[in-house]
Amino acid sequence: MSEVVLKAQRRDIGKKASKAIRNKGLVTGIYYSHGEEPIAISVHPLNMRPIVYTANAKIINLDVEGSNSTIKCMLKDISFDPVTDVIVHFDLFGVQEDKPINILVPVAFKGQSIGIKEGGILEHIIHKLPVVCLPKDLPEKLEIDITDLKIGHAIHVSDINFPGLTIKTNGDATIVAIAVPRKKDEVKS
Repeated sequence: MSEVVLKAQRRDIGKKASKAIRNKGLVTGIYYSHGEEPIAISVHPLNMRPIVYTANAKIINLDVEGSNSTIKCMLKDISFDPVTDVIVHFDLFGVQEDKPINILVPVAFKGQSIGIKEGGILEHIIHKLPVVCLPKDLPEKLEIDITDLKIGHAIHVSDINFPGLTIKTNGDATIVAIAVPRKKDEVKS
């Protein structure tokens, strides 16, 4: 499991307050969790990079200024400006160590496939899988060994198993396949 610390400051709520914060170059956000009061926060946009611009699943340790401990949470939602693609707002959802979480985890491959060595084409079909697990069991990515994968063969969801995880996708879904290469006379310009 990968964790990252996010330093934040408390902020006032409301449209005018949010606009003033954005004018200072900060990003508005909110932390919420079942049974707790929401906390309106603001952060520097550079602090959001390791959370937003990554392929790995991460648990966030929210460090709110003036608080004496960090809060474990996950990125639930994020909004971007449609023109400039700048982060405008984000939502964090609190996680508890003893309660399972639902999260999308990226799929990565290791090994050099036999089928690729024979000229086959790698088809990466599913890039992220929805899983349910305890926060302590959350992997950064689901790494699948494709070394023995031959031309015309595939790995399905039912073929993989990770301890502590339940994959919430149909077992027949194909994650990766090695396709037969097209012949040159079949390719048309």
